[in-house]
Parts: sequence; structure tokens; C-alpha cells
Amino acid sequence: MSHAPTPDPQGEPTTAAAPPRRRLSRRRLLLALAGAAAFSAVPVGTARAGSAAAGAGAAGAAGERVDGLLARLTLDEKTALLHGATDPERLGQAGYVPGVPRLGIPALRLADGPAGVRVHKKATALPAPVMLAAAFDPGLARAYGRALGREGRALGQDVLLSPMVNLIRTPYAGRNFETFSEDPLLSADLVAEQIRGIQAEGLIATVKHLALNNQERDRMTVDVRAGEQTLHETELRGFEAAVAAGVGSVMAAYNKVDGTYATENRTLLTDILRDRWGFDGWVMSDWGAVHSTGPALTAGCDMEMPGGAHYGAALRRAVREGRIDETVVDTAVRRILSVRERFGLLDEQADARPERDAAAGARLALRVATAGATLLRNENGTLPLTGRAARSLAVIGPTGSVPFVSGGGSAHVVPDAATSPLDALRTRAGDRATVTYAVGEDVLGKPLSLGDAAAPTDPARSLDDVGVAAGEIWTYEGTLTTTADDDWSFFVHYSGRRPTVTLDGADLFQAGVATYFTGGVGGRAADGLTVRRADHRLTAGTHRIAVTAHGGTDGQRFRLRAANGASRAADVAEAVAAARAAHSTILFAYEDATEGRDRTSLALPGRQEALIRAVTAANPRTTVVLNTSSAVTMPWLADTAAVLQMYYPGQEGGPATAAVLFGDVDPGGRLTQTFPLSEDAHPTAGDPRRYPGVNGVEVYGEGIHVGHRWYDAEDVTPLFPFGHGLSYTTFAYERLSAVPVDDGLHVTFTVVNTGRRTGIEVAQVYVGPSPDLAAVGVDQPHRLLAGYRRLRLAPGERRRITIPVAARTLSSWDEARHRWVPGTGRREVRAGASSRVLPLRAEAVVGAR
Repeated sequence: MSHAPTPDPQGEPTTAAAPPRRRLSRRRLLLALAGAAAFSAVPVGTARAGSAAAGAGAAGAAGERVDGLLARLTLDEKTALLHGATDPERLGQAGYVPGVPRLGIPALRLADGPAGVRVHKKATALPAPVMLAAAFDPGLARAYGRALGREGRALGQDVLLSPMVNLIRTPYAGRNFETFSEDPLLSADLVAEQIRGIQAEGLIATVKHLALNNQERDRMTVDVRAGEQTLHETELRGFEAAVAAGVGSVMAAYNKVDGTYATENRTLLTDILRDRWGFDGWVMSDWGAVHSTGPALTAGCDMEMPGGAHYGAALRRAVREGRIDETVVDTAVRRILSVRERFGLLDEQADARPERDAAAGARLALRVATAGATLLRNENGTLPLTGRAARSLAVIGPTGSVPFVSGGGSAHVVPDAATSPLDALRTRAGDRATVTYAVGEDVLGKPLSLGDAAAPTDPARSLDDVGVAAGEIWTYEGTLTTTADDDWSFFVHYSGRRPTVTLDGADLFQAGVATYFTGGVGGRAADGLTVRRADHRLTAGTHRIAVTAHGGTDGQRFRLRAANGASRAADVAEAVAAARAAHSTILFAYEDATEGRDRTSLALPGRQEALIRAVTAANPRTTVVLNTSSAVTMPWLADTAAVLQMYYPGQEGGPATAAVLFGDVDPGGRLTQTFPLSEDAHPTAGDPRRYPGVNGVEVYGEGIHVGHRWYDAEDVTPLFPFGHGLSYTTFAYERLSAVPVDDGLHVTFTVVNTGRRTGIEVAQVYVGPSPDLAAVGVDQPHRLLAGYRRLRLAPGERRRITIPVAARTLSSWDEARHRWVPGTGRREVRAGASSRVLPLRAEAVVGAR
């Protein structure tokens, strides 16, 4: 982006670059004034509390204008500003609110955007937020936000429904890739900087989902119970930081909190958000999350999305009948108009929108993907690839040849282009190298031969490329003969309306989450056709298949494919042969997550574990590259030479993966979530009350011990700890000191690159509990993340760094007094490379002068 910061992808935490000198428009001036009040230089490892407000003069002028508009609006016009409607221009964004032409109030467009702006047009597909978070770099988060902000404006949008800051609480949650981490401090730091970046470009950010929206299963109805201390010390920390950063909008969640829907929860939306934190923006509902008119509006939910079932005619009727005072409507409208005025979105002649800069977006996507690439295992210097290992490679797995750009749901973006890892590896290896490929685990199917039901003696027919002309309806009936009981997978690829395919009279591809939320590796074929999959156990014999396809207005192409035991065995055999013939193997494994659906297992899906075992047995020099949303179990880990976590790496994931594997960059990422050893060894395992809930109620029984805190409290050994990640060099830690300052601490130590390559280290500081709080019975983590610093060190370089630890980080929430209390007394301070590798130890007396 033209004014985005340009951090070294392997370097220090970055700060936003100043824009060039130019005359500020009225909208830019208001934003600058508001931002000056909201922003302070936030030290890494701290989160600033407080409210964000514009300068007094700007706020006063904006208030007068909003009050003047409010006085002229009719009740019908007011309520129309409080709910969504259908966009007449159909740009493909998530939401639309009509304007009021007679008063010069333009329409408002709201787009999904956790990892790119989701509209009909192509956009930059950035790496998933969890990969951004893995960089432990708030400055990079701001650059990510600025890219989203500029592109959102360029694509005709006014509000971005991002970022998501709900904590990663259970590894099963389907949207873990859309958020940052399991740690409250890290999440707070990153969400604040991303919001500052988005809004610096003139796009309104929306932090979501307030609150305790940490799973997709039963998300519309589940009643989440968390104690007051748990709520404030864990989930709310990121939302408070978002308010401090001046976020314009907050999205209320689907779920209930303590028995009340989030959209009707006055404690959340008014008492905490507005009265305690000073939020002066507006609250919108998640899509379809409003269940009432009066209770939701009076609780503090200002806007119903995407329609007006409760805030349209029902609200007007309630006001006219005297059941709701019109001043309540006025309050909600004033909040919305005030934010719109702050961003220049009450002007018919708003600032000209910028041009989309696809090249700049691609550069940032590559920078984030390399910065977040996390090396989990590297035995005997397997990586980086050099010498013979770089000249003789077998690439295996579907996400090797089909780029895994993004997860499914509101985070799915279709980019201008995306290079596959296979192509990127072949380019990087060069013409003198041999790079072979085998799919190993087929996610798109093989051509299916069917017998014609009307003419059984005719030759078998393939439906691998069928064209249906515009306006036509194409039908076919055939038979599939199987010789043994077997597990079959059926795939339909199509360009228009999904063809109806029945197997023995039952619809194969029934509507479900995949129908509405696309993404992942199995959702689209290489030629762009949409893909749907259905798995069935078939008995030996003849089965009838019928197909009906509509050409629609533009005509379409489709194909019907399948996979069975025989084809899968052949795929594995081909992969084993390729691995055996090459010096080194790069095996790409995936897990396909989406909004609307939680995972049912932490294991890799399908038969990938068997594939990994077969390939590693044939070639022990195998690196597994993971395109997964969250933690996975790895019973195959000991058989591998290396494991590289690449998450959902966006459109530049292929080149980024190649750059890391060949050592062009040091793997810069560290885990922002703990990886458990097994399905029964994580914070929500073994207790259905914790997840997914019992009789519609879910209890956060782990309390404040979320993520890595639980592993410490319960003395459970993880597969990989929070903060873990390897470099291609080695580091040592020396000379720790912790000095009390302003009720906080300054923690100082030295980090030394003891290897022979330039590399990245993320130095981390953890602090033990306060004895004074323990004495009065306040629960505390055994050890909490208190700060961190991303460092780039040359061979032999030593760097003495100071990491400030804020008083808030050292404080706990006292439920008896309903406020934060300082964690005074002698506290242990540790420093090192992860939550479980902390070689340095000191003590400091907090609160001492």
C-alpha cells in the first residue's frame, strides 16, 4: 500500500510509516484528530486501556451536524438506518444500509474481511489472521490492517467486519484460523494495531464477536457461562484494547452470555462496553443474531443485520404504540451517524476512493506468510534444502498442487492469482533439479464410468466434462456397479447452479455448510469450478445414479467424479514410489476448516495419517508442510524429518513456502496456540460442560487458565508449547534483570545468535503469581505471558533488550470489588523462547518504589 509500513519480513517489530505531506481532507482531518487522541505508542507486550475520543473542536462540530440531521429525520428514515437491506448494486458484500437521499446521507456498505475484502470482485487474499499473529509483530498487524483498509475503500466498501479477537479456547473451533491466539495479551496487542491500520485508511473497523463466541457448534443458541474474573481477564481483554484503539463498531455475538443473548445483554453492551470502557461507536448484530426489538435496542444493540425483521416495521410499530420511547431510537441513530461523520461517510461527495494496488497487496501477503511460517521440527538440519536435497525432490499431497489460499466462510477471498507450492518449488529449485509430484490423497476425484440405465449393453459413459447450454436442462440416468463393499467419495464440479445428483434415489450433495461457505482445498478445482463432496459406504452390486443440470442464463460445465478404495490405494502407491525415487520429500497435509462448523477430530482428515506413515517409511527425509487452521495431533511426528506449519497462507503461500524451505528467509513464526499431545490432553477435553456444552449450557470451567496457562496449572505436557518455533540458527539468553517502575516492570536481558546464519527469535517474558493476591484468595495463572520482542540477529550478534510489563498485565480482576487490583509483592520473572523453554529467572517486587 502506498502509505503502509514496510517492515522487514524477518525483522524487528515495525511501526506505521508516516504518510507523505499533503493537504488533509475534512474526513482525513477528523480521523487524524480522533486517532491522535486514541493512539499512544503501545510498548510490545502491553495493552492500553481507556476510551478513544476525537479532539474537542472536531467532536463538537460533528455533534452539531449529527444533532441537526437527527432533528430532520422521520421515524421511518431513522429506523431504516438501523437495519440492513438489499444492495441495488449487488457488489457482493455482506451487508448494506440504505441512505437518506433527501438529507444527503449516502448508503453504507459492509464487507467481510478477516483475511481480505470479500466481495464479488477479486481481492488480495492475505494469510489467515492466526498466521499473522504467529509473527508476534504488532507493527506487521498494523500494515495488515492498512492493506485491508485501503483495499476495502478501493472496492467500494465503508465498513470492514473485522478483526475477530475471540480467543482460541478449544482446538475444535471452526474459526480458530480467523482469530489471533489463545493468549489475552498477544490478542489485545495485535487487534489494537490492526484496527489502527484499517481505520487510518478511512475504513471503519468492526471488532467481533462480543463475547465468548469461541465455537461454531450451537453458536446460535449456546448459553455460555464464565465468571466475572474469567470474562475480564481473558475474553474481554482484546475487546477493551480495540476500544482503546478507537474502533468504530463492535459486533455482538450469536450466543447467550449468562442466560441472555449477546445482542440483548446490557451488562456487555452498555455497562462494560460503554460505561466502563467509554466506547462511543455503534454496536451491530452478527447476521441474524437479533431475537427481539425492545430488549435488544435498549440493551445497546444499535443495528440489526442483515435485514430488519425486528428493527424495521416492528420497531416503528412499537414506537407509535408507545411501547418504546423514540429517544431510544434516537440514541442508536446518533451513535451510527457520529461514527459515519468521523469517517466522512455523511458526505455525498466523500473523498475519492483509492485505486486498488494488487501488486502491493501481493507483496504484503508474501511478507506476512514468511513472517508467520512456523518450523515445529527440524531433525539433523533437514531444512533448509541444500545440495542434493534441493536438486531431487518429490512433492506429495493435494495442497502441493492446489494452493490452499483461505478457510471457508466469511474469511474466504478469491484472489487475482495464486501460485501453487509445486510450481513455486519447481521455479526455486531451477532447471537442473528434478521435482516430481504425486497427489497421495485425492480431494477432487477421478473420472467415473457409468453404465447407461436405458441401454445396459452400451459402453460405459464418463461424465467428466458435460456442457449445458443456456436455458437448457440436461438429464441422465446411469448405473454404477461395485464388486465389493467399499467407502466411496463422490465429487461434483460445476460452474453454475449445482447439478442435482441422486444415488439410489437419495440426493448426494444436500445443502449444508459447504453450500454457503466456500474455501479450503476441496472447494474449488484447478480450473475454477466449484466442488462439492459426499462420502458413502456402498455395498457390492448395482447402484442407480441420476443427474439433472440446469444451464441457467449463461450455460455451464460440470463433471461427476469419484474415489474408492482401489483409487486411493493407487494414489498412495504412486506417492510411495515418488518418495522412494527422490532424495527428499515435501508432503503437504491439510485440514479444511470453515465458519459454521467445528472440527470433530484433531487428527488430519481422510487417510492422510496413513499416507504420511507410508511416505516416511519409504523416505525418512520427509518434511511435512501443514495447511491447517489450528492444532492437530501428530502420532506420525517421530517418523518425519521436519514439520513446517503454514496455516492458511493466502495467495502467496506457494512462494512463501518455497522461500522458507530453501532458506531464503528464516522461519519467523511462533505458535500462538498450544498443540496438545492427544485428543484427551487439552483444556476442553473430557468435560462436555466445557465443550460443546450440556443441555445448551457451556461452562468455562477452566476459568482464567486458558490455553498455555491450563497446561502449566495442570502440569500437562503439550506436543508443542505456546510460543514454540525453530530457526535455522540457534540463540542463547543471558543476564536477566527485572526492575520495578510505575507499578510495572522493566525486564532486561541479552539475546545472542550463537549460530552461523542470520535468524529470527521471538524473546518472551513470563511472570509468576502475586503472593499478595494469593493471600486473599484471588485465582492467578501459574505463569502468564507479560511481554515479547521479535528480533532479527546476525551470526554472533548479541542484543540487550528491555521489555516493559504494564501494571494492567500484572493485575487481576477482583470479583468482590468489580475492578482490577494490582498484583503486588515479590514475583518470579522468566525469559526465553517459549512458555516451556525459559532459561532465565529473576525476582522483582511489584509495587515497590
